[in-house]
Amino acid sequence: MADMNFNSVETVFRTLALQAGAKIMEIYEQSDFSVRLKDDTSPLTEADEAADAIISAGLRAAFPDIAVVTEEQTASHALHADRFFIVDPLDGTKEFVKRRGDFTVNIALVECGVPVRGIVYAPAKGRMFYTSADGSAIEEQGPFSLDLAGQTRGLRMREPDQNALVVVASKSHRDQATDDYISQYAVADLRSAGSSLKFCLLAAGEADFYPRLGRTMEWDTAAGHAVLQAAGGEVLDFNTHAPLRYGKAGYENPFFIARHTDVTLVPPA
Repeated sequence: MADMNFNSVETVFRTLALQAGAKIMEIYEQSDFSVRLKDDTSPLTEADEAADAIISAGLRAAFPDIAVVTEEQTASHALHADRFFIVDPLDGTKEFVKRRGDFTVNIALVECGVPVRGIVYAPAKGRMFYTSADGSAIEEQGPFSLDLAGQTRGLRMREPDQNALVVVASKSHRDQATDDYISQYAVADLRSAGSSLKFCLLAAGEADFYPRLGRTMEWDTAAGHAVLQAAGGEVLDFNTHAPLRYGKAGYENPFFIARHTDVTLVPPA
């Protein structure tokens, strides 16, 4: 593959995330917005579609030779390439519909199965997490401007205490199997968060460990995975403990564990 201009990737990701986030918030602040169900019964709103149109058009204009896989364009799910963008324009639609604020814009670049750059923007929370041009993990807090970066700080995972772990779990998808698995660890605090913010809480040193025993798709995880990886963490297949890979047939993930590398894992039952 030809060399990638990561300065351009950082700029384009940030611009498109902010533009999509502004459109999402415009719809979110309306007194009412339309919600319908997709074939898999998950909700779809006009905000999902508007954000998708902004991001996919922007990526294709800036990088016409790179494939774009996006949740909301089913035809893109048949694409396969060594290098591709993968997009969830509104991750956490259930949180959006319930007006809980834990929703994000996710954009990632995958190369040879690895998410090498990503951005996770939570417009209702005023937090943005991304991988910079040099591959480091950054958090930027608002107010945001398209032309000028706000307050930024580098991210690095904290050293975990195996006897007092902070664990983060899904807000909308937590189940008994997840609780049973978490109960095998010495947990000092169990936090809930929506969408890909869970990866970012680990990257920001606010948690140590995130197990996901449920169905996810690659567009749900790639951007957060890239940020966490840049902050020193990793995402593993729950059963094999092999690194989670991208570009799989159907873009569906196995169960997984996101962690600081020093968290000792309990073997799967």
